[in-house]
Amino acid sequence: MKNKILIVGKGFIGTRLQGAFGCALSAKRIRSFKDAEQEIKKYNPAIIINCVGHTGKVNIDDCERDKDKTLSSNVFVPLMLAEAALRNKVKLIHISSGCIYHFDYSKGKPITEEKMPDFYELFYSRTKIYAERALEVFSQKFDVLILRIRTVLDNRPHRKNIFSKLLKYKGIVDVPNSVTYMPDFIKALRHLIKTDARGIYNVVNKGSLRYPELLDIYKKYRPHFKYKVATYKELGLVRPNLLLSTEKLQKSGFRIRNINEILEECVKNYLKY
Repeated sequence: MKNKILIVGKGFIGTRLQGAFGCALSAKRIRSFKDAEQEIKKYNPAIIINCVGHTGKVNIDDCERDKDKTLSSNVFVPLMLAEAALRNKVKLIHISSGCIYHFDYSKGKPITEEKMPDFYELFYSRTKIYAERALEVFSQKFDVLILRIRTVLDNRPHRKNIFSKLLKYKGIVDVPNSVTYMPDFIKALRHLIKTDARGIYNVVNKGSLRYPELLDIYKKYRPHFKYKVATYKELGLVRPNLLLSTEKLQKSGFRIRNINEILEECVKNYLKY
């Protein structure tokens, strides 16, 4: 598999996947269709995994201040890679986001892949919607796979890992959300490549996570750690809070673990680094 895959984008997810798959990673900045096609000619992959994306230096609020970079990374690059991939008969796997919906917790049904995105309050979310809607049309005829992830949790430190972020925040919110546990995401990605899946898939763990649940487990190992629960209003944040359905992924034959099954494992491994 490693000789078939080219990962584009050397950020948190790109480098993590490159380490897991042992495949080629391109850090080239894609500014044009020509740039995208040159990388295909250089590496001759069967599969491109697009991990290029701008989420801000600190958080997605930074995307409001640098709209050009956000639009280029989150919209133009995926579309140029898609065009280059389909012209060269290469499969494109695009890492998308679940931060594109409003969610009514009172109705209780996780959001499926078929629901039309409707969260436009953040520029980051709008750019992810723009790219996903275009690529979804591509996937109806061409070999394009779109993976929606949500709040990435990993078992090793990184500034983009939600666990690392929570340990530094002065205040955290207590709202249930879908989470993508990186070790499980890697397994799901292998499965979807093997089955030659196309279209949109939510790739999150089953169930939901409240941040205090994770931090309370961390406190078992670091008793002096303290945290404060705050509201979005207190923190001055606008965020989509939601639950994504895992039904489609499960029907593909992949067993996805409940997020609560992995918290102890995650904390123990994190503390080894």
